[in-house]
Amino acid sequence: MARNLIGIDLGGTTTKMAFISVDGEILTKWSIPTETSDDGKHIVPNIIQSINEHITSSEFSKDDFLGIGMGVPGPVDIENGIVLFAVNLGWKVRQQVRDQIQEALGLPFVLDNDANVASLGEYWKGAGEKDQDVVFVTLGTGVGGGVIAGGRLLHGVNGGAGELGHVTVQPNGYLCNCGKRGCLEQYASATGIVHVANDMAKDFLGTSRLKEMEDNQENVTSKMIFYLADNGDILANQVVDRVTFYLGLALANVANILNPANIIIGGGVSNAGNTLLQPTTRYFQENAFPAVRDSTKIRLAQLGNDAGVIGAASLALRFQKTN
Repeated sequence: MARNLIGIDLGGTTTKMAFISVDGEILTKWSIPTETSDDGKHIVPNIIQSINEHITSSEFSKDDFLGIGMGVPGPVDIENGIVLFAVNLGWKVRQQVRDQIQEALGLPFVLDNDANVASLGEYWKGAGEKDQDVVFVTLGTGVGGGVIAGGRLLHGVNGGAGELGHVTVQPNGYLCNCGKRGCLEQYASATGIVHVANDMAKDFLGTSRLKEMEDNQENVTSKMIFYLADNGDILANQVVDRVTFYLGLALANVANILNPANIIIGGGVSNAGNTLLQPTTRYFQENAFPAVRDSTKIRLAQLGNDAGVIGAASLALRFQKTN
């Protein structure tokens, strides 16, 4: 009897894949470069080829797998297995991903947005695995999110549920790629944090290594800002305070509506650990309704880079159970 799943985490530079048991255990995992040339037309064929090769070279056959799930960095039509577009993959027009993969591999296939999929991973096997109500926010190049309520992943009427990155935290603030101003993504993503630091450095008059780096036009990263904050840099600590205020405010607003058991923070920026978590939690508590403040916890994600493939496998498993 088929007891395994295939999870695919499609990213702009790397595509991660894994064979995963129905209990959520990674049996084997690997990655390939995401070839975005020629409008991304090689991406799906490369995935198909790589999965075929790994099945052939392993002790598994196709009969050992229930299905395939995939997370994609862009909006999707889940019902029809179509990616509407994905700019960083070179996909400017709709891509019939499900039809291509199902036909080539002969296994049921389902896809969803990558932030939703990562939230399923943390919900299934990570920081949210004991709860039915979980919100996931991922802080990376952008800010994404996923909402699980009563054990169900929410999509909304047009697939826009869980867009935490576009909660407004600063009216008339920085212009966002989405077209509006003041989105959380412009302040709490890796690039947003650098933007905040750049602006705050202009008005800073004290002594600071971060100020020196900004004035000398050195390469500043969010990782460097958190490192300097950890080591007592005054400006870096002011930047972290500003960023975590916005993040805590946004998470409090989300929690005041949903009151989840946990809000899980993942993505590369979450590697800052307690330097990010502690002030975010403080601002969350200041802005949350008392009943929410006393019951909703802010936690760091646990699965790291495996959240995507584990969540994608979970998606495939959920699809099997509902069909």
